[in-house]
Amino acid sequence: MASATEALIRRMYLEPPDGFVAARTAAIADAKKSGDTTAVKRLTALRKPTVAAWLVNLLALEKPELIDQLVDLAEALRTAQRTLQGDELRELSTQRRQIVSALVGEARKLAVAQDRGLAGKLPLGEVEATLSAAMAEPEVAEQVRTGRLVRAATYAGFGEVPRPRLRLVTGSGASADENEPESEEETRPSARERAVAERRRREHEERRREVKKELTAARSAEKRADDQLEKAETAERDAGHVVEDLDNELAELERRRTEAQSEVGRRKLARRTAEREAAAARRRVGDAEAALDDLDSVTPD
Repeated sequence: MASATEALIRRMYLEPPDGFVAARTAAIADAKKSGDTTAVKRLTALRKPTVAAWLVNLLALEKPELIDQLVDLAEALRTAQRTLQGDELRELSTQRRQIVSALVGEARKLAVAQDRGLAGKLPLGEVEATLSAAMAEPEVAEQVRTGRLVRAATYAGFGEVPRPRLRLVTGSGASADENEPESEEETRPSARERAVAERRRREHEERRREVKKELTAARSAEKRADDQLEKAETAERDAGHVVEDLDNELAELERRRTEAQSEVGRRKLARRTAEREAAAARRRVGDAEAALDDLDSVTPD
């Protein structure tokens, strides 16, 4: 059974990414209040997904069976490439395009079901590229399956299936030795096949080297972007904490202001009571003085 934290994380990656940071901040604050340090660490490590990554996460979390079909087809396609099954390879390639297209459409439906306003603003091309990469790279497929993808993935392509090296067969069915002289008619087609195969092998290797360079550069750029994102997220969390502290201070000052206002009211009431009592006392003094003057002005008989 999934833990409460796991269920919370799942909901966060299902929701559109524009509310991700606020949801994560609130979740971290709740975890801190409850003293759950493990949850705090897990939540703090979460990263906001791009819109394309969110769409793929929707598929992985809401339609995992479709992702499983994609991965199974990818394995079948790789097997066909290794065994050089041309007809099967072509059929599986067609199926690959069909299932990727269907999954892109399903991702769009899931997103629009949450917010109809997203219908014309979705990076479906990046979703297609990520699903194609998942078919080509088992590591990418595993990342997709987690439903925690934070950015789209790309892949240069499945590559060209290498052709087998051809060997001449003698009339008796035995393979001819490579050093055995051959007629011009026999050697010319074989040489052309070998030359084509060698050229394609070199092109494939050259392309592979280029893609590896691109991958290295992309990974370096990704690391730099991750570092910048982590710094930005840390700064954002720190700024949020400052705002929270200021809010608490403002609340305390407002409480003290209210108390001071109440005290002023009490003091004002006491002053007015004292004023009334002083006025009454002055009147009594005046009355007594007047009575005394009257008495003094009268001479006894």
